[in-house]
Amino acid sequence: MGSNCSALFFLVLKLLFFVICLGVFTEASNNSFSIGAIIDVDTRVGKEQKTAMMLAVENFNNFSINHKLAIHFREINDDNPIQAVSSAEELIRENQVKVILGLQTWEQATMVADVGRRAQVPLLSLAAASDVSKVMQHRRPFLLQMPSYSSHQMDCIAGIVDSYHWRRVIVIYEENAYGGDSGMLPLLASALQVVDSEIEFYLALPPPSSLLDSERVIQEEVAKLLRTQSRVFIILRASLPMANLLFKEAKRIGLMGRDSAWIIGDTLSDLLDSVGTSFIYSVQGALGIKKYYSQDTKAFLDFKSQFQKSFRLKYPYEDNLEPGIHALQAYDGITAVYKALENFGSSNTTNTSELLLNKIRESNFTGLTGGVSLRGEDLSHESNFRVINIVGKSYKELGFWSSSFGFFNKLGNMKLGDINRVQTVEDFQVTINWPGELNRRTPKGWAMPTDAKPMKIGVPGRTSFDSFVKVDWSDKTNKEKYDGFCIDLFKEVLTIIQEDYAIPYEFYPYNGSYDHLVDHVFNKTYDAVVGDITIFSSRLGNVEFTQPFAESGLSMLVPVKRDSKMHKVWMFMRPFTANLWSATFVILFYTMFVIWFIEHKSSNEEFGGPWKAQLQTSLWFTFSSLFFAHREKIQNNLSKVVVIVWLFLVFVLTQSYTASLTSMLTVSRLEPNVTNIEWIKRTNVPVGCDGDSVVYNYLRNVLELQNIKNITNQDDYPGEFESGNITAAFLEVPYQKVFLKHLCNEYTVTGPTYRFGGLGFVFQKGSPIARDFSKAILTLSENGKLKGLEDHWLGSSTDCSQTKDSLETESLSFSSFWSLYLISGITSTLCLLIFLISLWRKTWWKRLEQLYQKNEAQNKGGIINNTVLQLAQPRRSTTSVILGRSSTLTRRCGSSKWDLLSPSDPASEHFDSSSSKQVGIQVKD
Repeated sequence: MGSNCSALFFLVLKLLFFVICLGVFTEASNNSFSIGAIIDVDTRVGKEQKTAMMLAVENFNNFSINHKLAIHFREINDDNPIQAVSSAEELIRENQVKVILGLQTWEQATMVADVGRRAQVPLLSLAAASDVSKVMQHRRPFLLQMPSYSSHQMDCIAGIVDSYHWRRVIVIYEENAYGGDSGMLPLLASALQVVDSEIEFYLALPPPSSLLDSERVIQEEVAKLLRTQSRVFIILRASLPMANLLFKEAKRIGLMGRDSAWIIGDTLSDLLDSVGTSFIYSVQGALGIKKYYSQDTKAFLDFKSQFQKSFRLKYPYEDNLEPGIHALQAYDGITAVYKALENFGSSNTTNTSELLLNKIRESNFTGLTGGVSLRGEDLSHESNFRVINIVGKSYKELGFWSSSFGFFNKLGNMKLGDINRVQTVEDFQVTINWPGELNRRTPKGWAMPTDAKPMKIGVPGRTSFDSFVKVDWSDKTNKEKYDGFCIDLFKEVLTIIQEDYAIPYEFYPYNGSYDHLVDHVFNKTYDAVVGDITIFSSRLGNVEFTQPFAESGLSMLVPVKRDSKMHKVWMFMRPFTANLWSATFVILFYTMFVIWFIEHKSSNEEFGGPWKAQLQTSLWFTFSSLFFAHREKIQNNLSKVVVIVWLFLVFVLTQSYTASLTSMLTVSRLEPNVTNIEWIKRTNVPVGCDGDSVVYNYLRNVLELQNIKNITNQDDYPGEFESGNITAAFLEVPYQKVFLKHLCNEYTVTGPTYRFGGLGFVFQKGSPIARDFSKAILTLSENGKLKGLEDHWLGSSTDCSQTKDSLETESLSFSSFWSLYLISGITSTLCLLIFLISLWRKTWWKRLEQLYQKNEAQNKGGIINNTVLQLAQPRRSTTSVILGRSSTLTRRCGSSKWDLLSPSDPASEHFDSSSSKQVGIQVKD
């Protein structure tokens, strides 16, 4: 009985303990925070995410006292958003989850977000998003996203493309079951546009799981890439099965060979640590981008150790135990939820969904992936990527790219700018191994010509000026023979380019218009065009031009107007303009008058006599002075000053006249018949051009000429001019050089020159060969070989002795000599004035003497009256004044009296005031 009681007692204690434990367990379960996770465990990414989430929940439960996490998984095995939606509804209905994590595609995330909005359950997506703007937040307020780097990743890819000057790329991505590219294609297109590159073709591949014969379909799709010229392939997104099929087929058809470049995004690069060597070998030489995260922190090392142990237990058949970026992001996602719970302060508020949403959105911490921020557009503290090169059994790190600093070699304190920054990927200190074992140079990223498939080059078969391109049939070789300036220049360029790579080519003559020939490059009939192709803006949009090798512009060519016989008769008058001739004659006669007047009044016998003799002498003297042949003697000093200045003016004029007349007589004057295009418009006279449609349209639409005649050969122009069929011809500058090479004395260029872009070779849009050709053309220009080819084929600038500028010897005008005329005129006038003043003074004193003699005769020795004294008084300070030839009035030294001396008296007889023969004039000092 006692034993039964004891057994019953122990049974009751067990039941009581069970009930207590059950209550504690129930309470703990009721206080736990339920998290839902939707992942694809059939993929490596899903396996890493699940392992990382479970580790995060375990770590936080062990650490936290107030909050416990419970995670519920729903596994999906494809990209079907419908399955993801049903899984989310199930988690909310059956497990009462408060937040959902996971979802590997953006399409799944957007559809599940609608479920979360209706149930007020936040969704934290791990998928890469293309739309992270505030508009998205308003449309899907309960959709949160782990830091996305899609936009920055596209900038990094564009930077790699720009580093090697690749102008066209091919984009490949795998569609999901519902199509789409997660918005990365427009992001990439925008980034490439910034670096002046573009997408030539994009290939959307269906998921292999949706195909019955995936290998055949992939072969057909990849074969389309052979029709493109670009060999730069960018894989935005692809699953591992799709990538295996893609690279296998690309290698088989030769797209992984020399001059091809492959760039893979993070969807594949992040799997390189976990894939097998067979895939690595199929992607040899490709460049990849991996999100950078530090692997030296204690947090990462602790997580790595835990992850490897757990991953080995759950998936023992996986060879690689290293955690990738997806595992780190999943761990950081749980961390964001946990930190939001910690910010609540108590468990009573955990049911407030909007508060939970705001707390998660406010997350801003440093996680395993680096800075984590969920604040809308501010998605990360810094976007840093590693640029890698797949080689051997793995890959090597080339350098880094930062959204703030661009490319750099090594990491330092980025906040302080302590990084080894470089401009391009080419500046990395690590050698890149390219596809096809191309290590000596950078791949062109273009379908390069080979001996089996040489470059097809179109050549103008019919040209107006065969100095540029001439195509003849050779009887010796039974094929076309190509010659001319453009052909020789092309061969010179090849000698430079072939130092790096060979360009097998074949010429194909084309007899159509130049516009159609350029269009044949655009539609890929020809790979290039070698000829005298003018660079126009209308052509630049479709093809690629090299650096211009000859200037180009449109101007008017007309026959010269020869001088008439009457015009030649008066050639001697043309050195001076009419105003200069007029000024010369005016100053000549004025100078003649001044000299004659002064010399005549100075009693120069050579300028005396009858007035006709005086006029003849003056004219003869003045005109003979023009040739420095005058013989007349100049006596007056004032006349001599006038003559000196006049002779200097004559010297300058005669020398200038001689030089100008010599130039006019020795240089043939070629003047155009027509100089004004407005006259052509008014009269609507016919003009000719070489028939190029662009030139024709320019004449009609821009210059508004209507009567235009097409001339197909340079030899037809003279006949058309002579017959009067055309009045003027409009030729481009290079053609003018050829035309005037032997006809420069018959025709001349007049009017303005309408500039074009020059002559260049044509290549397909984005062709890297065009850039190499441009560089070679500049080299030929700098070393003088291009000038030598121009002189040989187009004619040297010295072949024709007359050019438009040298033909126009301008007549000399008055403006060139007005200062000399002014000096001569002023000098003559001043001398004339001085002489007139002197003459007036002589006349005045002569009258004074006459008055004195008259009074002497009347008074017979009396005193001169007051009138004479008043006249004499103003000259009281003068020592000696000449009155005339007969006498001189002189003042005695030390006396206040004037003595009258007779010049005819050799003894200079003096008369004192006491003598009857003296006359004293009282003058006050």
